[in-house]
Amino acid sequence: MTDKILARNLSKTYDKFKLGPNNFAIKKGFVTGFIGKNGMGKTTTIKALLSLINYDGEIFIDGKKIEDLSYLQDVGLVMDDSFLGKDWTLDLVNEAMSVGYKNWEASTYYGYLERFGLEMEKKVSDLSRGMKIKLMLAVALSHQAKILILDEPTSGLDPAMRDELVDMILDFMEDPNHTVLFSTHITQDLDRIADYIIFIDQGKIVFEGSKDEFYDKFLLIKGGLDDFEKIKNLKIYGKKKSQYNFEALVSREGYKEDEALVVEVPSIDQIMIYYGRI
Repeated sequence: MTDKILARNLSKTYDKFKLGPNNFAIKKGFVTGFIGKNGMGKTTTIKALLSLINYDGEIFIDGKKIEDLSYLQDVGLVMDDSFLGKDWTLDLVNEAMSVGYKNWEASTYYGYLERFGLEMEKKVSDLSRGMKIKLMLAVALSHQAKILILDEPTSGLDPAMRDELVDMILDFMEDPNHTVLFSTHITQDLDRIADYIIFIDQGKIVFEGSKDEFYDKFLLIKGGLDDFEKIKNLKIYGKKKSQYNFEALVSREGYKEDEALVVEVPSIDQIMIYYGRI
């Protein structure tokens, strides 16, 4: 198993937020889900990977340190906010991309436009948020990209299109040389396709590993307030208390069964909701 993307001591400092320093790897040939609450550093990390911002640290692609922008020829990008010119028609998008990408395939692009029901005479500014996501997906899949980076791509899509997007990612991954980094807060999509999970909180990577390892790391325990003492020796990542009950996200390590407690394997959503809620 090899690393497609490797980040070492990646950091970025703003006035009110600091990312990292973080070390992480995106495995070649797999789908990595990138999760965390809003404002925790997902988009900043992705912008660094794409050289859209200045950053401290090092990023390697296929073992080679990034020193110019040539690697972006192999990257397909779908972001929450369109990077395309607002006044461009979809025909003009084709012309611009054919200049920017050496492996641009106009026939593939127009095939996706037809599949998605996008009208070529429309301007980017005329498209709904969901339609813009579809357009960026068409661009991302039309220049023989080996890496697909998706930053909140499903937020503007209806359930049917979300399902189609997931199917398209699975089709893309039929090539063992393809790699996907999928940042999303709609974690049901990751349940279906992610092989690995990277979890970021307060600008720091707090988990990196397989999806199964991620699920195996946590338990969600519920009980009466008087029962809270029973879990005090466990590592508690977050909790919620009411007048009579508590719910706590804890480490599975060291847990011993107790009939007075309700124990569940938390979903990715629940892990993100409870994590850090101390």
